[in-house]
Amino acid sequence: MTTIHVGVCGWGDQHELYVQGVRNRDKLSVYASHFPIVEVDSSFYAILPQRNYESWVKDTPERFGFIVKPHQGMTGHQRGDASGSRRELFRQFEESIQPVVEAGKLKALLFQFPPWFDCTREHVQYVTACRQAMQAYPFAVEFRHQSWFESRYSERTLDFLHKIEATHVVCDEPQVGKGSVPIVPAVTKPSLALVRFHGRNKAGWRDPGEGQNWRDVRYLYRYSETELAEWVEHIRLLEREADEVCILFNNNSGGDAAANAKQFSEMLGLAPTGLNPRQMDLFST
Repeated sequence: MTTIHVGVCGWGDQHELYVQGVRNRDKLSVYASHFPIVEVDSSFYAILPQRNYESWVKDTPERFGFIVKPHQGMTGHQRGDASGSRRELFRQFEESIQPVVEAGKLKALLFQFPPWFDCTREHVQYVTACRQAMQAYPFAVEFRHQSWFESRYSERTLDFLHKIEATHVVCDEPQVGKGSVPIVPAVTKPSLALVRFHGRNKAGWRDPGEGQNWRDVRYLYRYSETELAEWVEHIRLLEREADEVCILFNNNSGGDAAANAKQFSEMLGLAPTGLNPRQMDLFST
C-alpha cells in the first residue's frame, strides 16, 4: 500500500505552527508534531556541520523524513566553479548528511537545477555524474528549464531519469516560458514520487527583484480549494505507480505553505501517524 506524506519546505518560517516565544531550536520538534516530512533548504546555501543533522534527528520521531537539498555549488547555481572544488563540495556534503542517513531518515537528495540549466548533452552528462557521485542515496531531480519537457524531449527526459534511478520531481509552478516547467505527473523511480508546490505567482516568478527579499516575492501565493482539488487525481495517479509519495509546499512567503499542506492532507483523507506529541498551549483545555 502506497504511503503519502505531506509537509513543507523549511520549518523556521512556519509561524502559524508555533506559540509565541518558542525558541528557534525547538521549532523542528514542534513542526514534527504537525507533519511527517520536511525539506531542508539551508543545506543549499552552506555545507552544514554534522551537529545540525544530529540535532534534527534527535528532535524528530522515528519515522520522520528529510528531503535534503545539496549545496548550490553542486547543482550549477554557482557558475564557473572549478571541477576540483566541486568534487570537494560533494565530499563535504556527503560527509555532513551522515547522521540523517544513519538514522534512516533521508527520503531523498533533491537536486534542483537552475532555470538556465537546459536540455543539452553536456547537462545530461552532468546530471549523470551527480547521480554517480551520490549513488548510495535516494536521488531526486527537479528541472527548471522548459526544454526538458518540450514535446521532442519530454519522454526522453523521463526515460533518462528512470535509467539513472532518479525520482522525477513533479512541480506546480507559474507558467512563464522557458524558466518554468509544466505539470508532468510521472513516476520514474517506483520507490518514491516527489511533488513540490511553488505557488502560481507569475509576476513574482518572472521578476522577483534583487536583494535579500526576492523569495518573499517569488513564493507569495495561497492555493485555492479549487486549485488543490485539481491535484487530487494527479496524486492518485502517482499513488498507483509509486511505493511512497512525498508532497512539499514551498509557497512560504505569506505563511501559506503549512495551511495549504494541512488543507491538501484533508482532501487526500490523510491521518498522519508517528508524529511528535502536540504540545498544549496556555489556554488549551
